[in-house]
Amino acid sequence: MHLAMNAWFWNQSFTGSGQYTRQLVYHFNRLINDLQITLIAPAADQPLELVPPSVNVHYVPVRPGHVGKVAFEQRGFPLACRTVGADIAHVPYWGSPLRSPVPVVVTIHDLTTELIPEYRRGIKTRGYNALVGAAARGASHVITDSFSSKLDVIDHLKIPEDDITAIYLGVDHAVYNTDTNLILDMAVKQQYDLPDFYILYLGGYSIHKNVMNLLLAWSYVGDALGIDYPLLLAGKKPTKVSETFPDYDAYIAKLGIEKYVRWIGFVEEEHKPVLLREAMTFVFPSRAEGFGLPPLEAMACGTPVVTTDCTSLPEVVGDAAFTVNPDEERRMGGAIISTITQDSFAADLREKGLKRAAEFTWELTAHETFLVYDQVLTDLD
Repeated sequence: MHLAMNAWFWNQSFTGSGQYTRQLVYHFNRLINDLQITLIAPAADQPLELVPPSVNVHYVPVRPGHVGKVAFEQRGFPLACRTVGADIAHVPYWGSPLRSPVPVVVTIHDLTTELIPEYRRGIKTRGYNALVGAAARGASHVITDSFSSKLDVIDHLKIPEDDITAIYLGVDHAVYNTDTNLILDMAVKQQYDLPDFYILYLGGYSIHKNVMNLLLAWSYVGDALGIDYPLLLAGKKPTKVSETFPDYDAYIAKLGIEKYVRWIGFVEEEHKPVLLREAMTFVFPSRAEGFGLPPLEAMACGTPVVTTDCTSLPEVVGDAAFTVNPDEERRMGGAIISTITQDSFAADLREKGLKRAAEFTWELTAHETFLVYDQVLTDLD
């Protein structure tokens, strides 16, 4: 079997689509002997990094910006699939072509830009969603990260259930674990000026991530514990205030919690496990996730997790995390306080979290994904 993989996000390993693409290719390459893989990538100044030697790369010239991305997805990628002689193509994000010379499998991680009103008000977003929605309906098969996302795809894209397979993502247990590295840990603590004790949020800051309600919850925590256990906000801080990116600094000031909240900014991938392991609690207040990898990674690091009961998150964490309604700020704050002040409760979450995270592996994700490819090609015979 010759697989052509859309590698648009390959060099963006800080994104979920980038991580997903890399993990699939790495594990296909290691586990499946009779699979030939070609990455179809946009030609750029920076070639694809960390590509296994046995994996081919085919570059396609692209124009800059949104128009160039759409042209790559709709024309450049399918033409390249024909050029390299692929048997099947996989687009590992919601951006498959309307027409393709080979069968296409598309992964739809979530329908956030379709389901949340603030994201679909722009004409470009509505147009793009209509395009890739129509393309997904013509794909040979759709993969989702969870059964929650599968139901969304059935309901909103009207794709038959039999044409969709939910395949959970995995955790890189070689990276996200309880092992400590004294030299690395000390270097990371110094680089980010980490306090001895802290509560951590690590993720994005678009509106559906619900960080505003986390801050409101923290207003109930701060007076009691905030001096000794500050809230660290990790991840790229928005540079502009908009409908989809609230004014966090103004809200922090309004709540009067400046003393208890710290921004630490963008975190390198290799440093994330250290921040997670060192945190007293990891809090993930999101309203909508196709899967929700950060809570799972935190659990794999032995850190108690407080998250919400929305979309896919209960599927992922099971009973191994404290889940709350995303609008119940007092309960969210109470959950955080419980993980800090009740040692037995925190220990129980750590134990359950480690067991739960062990069930999710990229090897299993790759195996189930390959079975989808095999079934698609078998159905064509």
